[in-house]
Amino acid sequence: MKRNIVLIGLSGCGKSTFAPILAERLGLVPVDTDAEIVKKTGMPISRIFSEKGEAAFRELEAAEARRCAELSGAVISTGGGMILREENMRVLSETGLIVFLDRSPADIVGEDLSDRPLVAADRQKIFRLYEERIDLYRKYGRLTVENKGSITAVADMLVAGITEDPSWKN
Repeated sequence: MKRNIVLIGLSGCGKSTFAPILAERLGLVPVDTDAEIVKKTGMPISRIFSEKGEAAFRELEAAEARRCAELSGAVISTGGGMILREENMRVLSETGLIVFLDRSPADIVGEDLSDRPLVAADRQKIFRLYEERIDLYRKYGRLTVENKGSITAVADMLVAGITEDPSWKN
C-alpha cells in the first residue's frame, strides 16, 4: 500500500493549491475532502452549513476522512476543521503522512474568502480560528511547511520535507 499525504491547515492556507502540484510531482492522485462532500451531497459547503448546520457538516467530513484513509497513493487536501475530531486525524495518520501547511492569517485575510462559510461574513474570524486551532495543527502535523513565498518555492519545500521523512520511505 502506497502512503498518502494529508494536508492540514487553516482555510485559505493553500491545501487545494498544493495538493495537485504535489500529486503531479510525486506520482500520486489529488483528493479534496470538501470537493468530495460537495459532489456527494450536491450542495456547496456554505449551503450545508446554513441548512443543516456545522455538526451535520462535521459528520460528513468524518465519513470522508474514513473513506480517504482507505486510499493508497493520494494527496488529500482536508477542510480547515478536519483536525477538530481526533478520530479523523487518527484514521488519516494510519495511512498518511500529515503535513501542516502553515500560512499567516494576515496573508489569508487578503484572499477571496466568499466560499468559506466560517469566515466569509467575518474576515477577522480567521485570526480567531488560527489561535483556536494552531495547537491542533502543530500536534497532528508530522511535517510543518510555512506557505510563504512563491508557489514553486513552497512546493519545493513540501516535496523535500515529504521525501526526506523516514515514514515516507517505509
